[in-house]
Amino acid sequence: MDLVLIAAGVIALALFLYVLLDGFDLGIGCLTLVMRNTQQRELAIATVAPVWDGNETWLVLGGAGLFGFFPLAYAALLPALYVPVMVMLFALVFRGVVFEFRAKSTRTRGAWDLAFGFGSLIASFAQGAMLGAFIGGDFEWLSPFAMMSGAGLVCGYALLGACWLGFKTEGSMHAWALRAAKRLVPALVLFIALVSLWTPLAHAHIAARWFAWPNLLLLSPVPLATGALVLGLWLALMRERPGWAFWCTIGVFALCYLGLAISLYPHIVPPDVTIWNAAAAPDSLLFLLVGTLVLLPIILGYTAHAYWVFRGKVHPGEGYH
Repeated sequence: MDLVLIAAGVIALALFLYVLLDGFDLGIGCLTLVMRNTQQRELAIATVAPVWDGNETWLVLGGAGLFGFFPLAYAALLPALYVPVMVMLFALVFRGVVFEFRAKSTRTRGAWDLAFGFGSLIASFAQGAMLGAFIGGDFEWLSPFAMMSGAGLVCGYALLGACWLGFKTEGSMHAWALRAAKRLVPALVLFIALVSLWTPLAHAHIAARWFAWPNLLLLSPVPLATGALVLGLWLALMRERPGWAFWCTIGVFALCYLGLAISLYPHIVPPDVTIWNAAAAPDSLLFLLVGTLVLLPIILGYTAHAYWVFRGKVHPGEGYH
């Protein structure tokens, strides 16, 4: 077995699950900024209140795993992205504080709602900017490409959040969430197209990876499947099936993530450092993977149990107390 590949797979899985699970609750936070009243925001927050903190477990696993499995990559990436990383972490911590304070407040409820919304927006944008800086290979997190990636991730998270709200609520909130999702789909398609064109045009090795023969034929199912899922997402929204829309959006995220992996593999610090260059010693990898083998099923089991216990629709008056 190639321990380096297994370790890379663990990191990739943790980060992907974080993007999906924390993505929709960050998206709901962003959407609260455009909701009409306190009652809507209260109901929206109630849909994620039982699970939001568990969702962030995957970020901790991804960050700690990167430090343990690939210390050279951690040492290179953290200083280069120190500012957006700290902005993201402060915003995430602030959101956690807001959950506690807004539940007990009366006169200042509106201010805490704004803080929750802007904290979610800042954390989402910072994550997208880091992604753009990482893909670019120059770690310029204030570059136009990084800013576009930040806006695109905010849009994607908001779409996930809107589909989740449509799935978990009824009545006026359900209808509002479906309208919001329909508006966000074209924006997400635009950002996916921009990233898909910008990246190979700016990096010859990525263009060669996708468009050289026979890769062009072998990799063509990825963009074709993405287009099919976007079409399925739109049809699900038009037929008012938010559950299907949510899963289609997850599928779009998964294929975009796969496309990113195809573009960058085997580099963990583009454009030069591979996963094998950055990996820890074999004994360290084996020790850490044994621990991961024990902990990962527990985390997955806890997460699945939490979502199962709090399954079903959320109604007005059911909030975080």
